[in-house]
Amino acid sequence: MAVTAPLRDCQAWKDAGLPLSTSSNEACKLFDATLTQWIKWTNDETLGGIEGCLSKLRAADPTFAMGHVISNGLVLLGTGTSVKLNKELDLAVKKMVEMAKTQPLTPREQLHVAAVETLAKGNMPKASDLWEQILQDHPTDMLALKFAHGAFFSLGYQEQMRDSVARVFPFWTSDIPLSNYVKGMYSFGLMETNFYSKAENLAKEGREPVPRVHEAPKGWGLIWVHRFWQKDGVRQPKAAQILGPKTRPSPLQSP
Repeated sequence: MAVTAPLRDCQAWKDAGLPLSTSSNEACKLFDATLTQWIKWTNDETLGGIEGCLSKLRAADPTFAMGHVISNGLVLLGTGTSVKLNKELDLAVKKMVEMAKTQPLTPREQLHVAAVETLAKGNMPKASDLWEQILQDHPTDMLALKFAHGAFFSLGYQEQMRDSVARVFPFWTSDIPLSNYVKGMYSFGLMETNFYSKAENLAKEGREPVPRVHEAPKGWGLIWVHRFWQKDGVRQPKAAQILGPKTRPSPLQSP
């Protein structure tokens, strides 16, 4: 599934109340492209995929702090490696921290750097607190929301995962990019804490049209469907109702 919405440049991020400390419009757009693909769980080949976007992002502005934040954060939150096992990752995190000290970053960006540094040190609960601190003043910061959501999931903090999204949910109006995916994330948290009816309603609202099975967006709305089958024993009838008559369920991995 391609990224269809216009990618946000410096002014667009500023207008959204989430200014980025770079003068490069290309870097801002590539940051948006990387974030959007991650949230949608897809690689847009027209953009070079997530890895391609990160590579072009580093080239567009090597000193762009938030570019380093999303790059390092994605690796660390994946939990497949660590700074103790990966020397390159260790150097990348240290470079991010030192670079941030030399720039007039916004308080929000400073917290993002601190959160990823804290995550690199192995303190995921503290990193989650920092992302939650960002969301108090910037409830539509999708990067902070998604990082916190993923961390709470990894920690097994189901209620915190639900409530983190619940607190910011009223701020995500339909005109904000990726707002449908916030519905899916909230639905997943509700389902994990046994609010099945509310979860189902949000999952239906948050899903996107799916023309073919292999193009199904593996967002949180569909993850909810998968979990619901596991927990409630509902199979094909519920799948057809939520996913649409031309779509049949396919296995989804856990987030």
